Amino acid sequence: MRKILTATLASLILTAPSLAHEHIRPGLWEITTKSDLLALIPHIPSEHMQQLNDLANRYGLKLPSIEGNTAVSKICITPDMASQEIPAYFYENRSGCTIQNATRTGNSYKLDLVCNQQHFQGNGTAQGKFTSPENFSGSTEFDSSVSGHPVFASAETTGRWIGEHCIAVNPLQ
Repeated sequence: MRKILTATLASLILTAPSLAHEHIRPGLWEITTKSDLLALIPHIPSEHMQQLNDLANRYGLKLPSIEGNTAVSKICITPDMASQEIPAYFYENRSGCTIQNATRTGNSYKLDLVCNQQHFQGNGTAQGKFTSPENFSGSTEFDSSVSGHPVFASAETTGRWIGEHCIAVNPLQ
């Protein structure tokens, strides 16, 4: 019994560092984001929501389904994206922000976000942890100004791998 326990502990110790350098799996992912700001979506006038939809469509995006304070979307992670140490594709290009000071230690990453657009400026931080090649969780805090109005936002995000094939979902770029 002691030999089995020792062998099991040794295998756990030897395999734990390998997860630290594993990358996420390419394919279809479901991303769930929870934020108090999402609960305000029903109060946005329909013409403004249509403008947001039009803008998203112009960039090849589909707005996520939003219920209460939770948004759920599906994204396609290409093999090239999956091999990146820092998951910049979740933050850059989609938000119009740039990433600075990105670091990864083991399964965890942290980065700063800087946004400087005509109607949207601000700074934030994002951090996350890959619990396996098929799951991650993270959080984002952002202090910004939208059309001159100060806005603080925080969000909790989880991601789970659904499958290898990205059917009817455009890859992030």
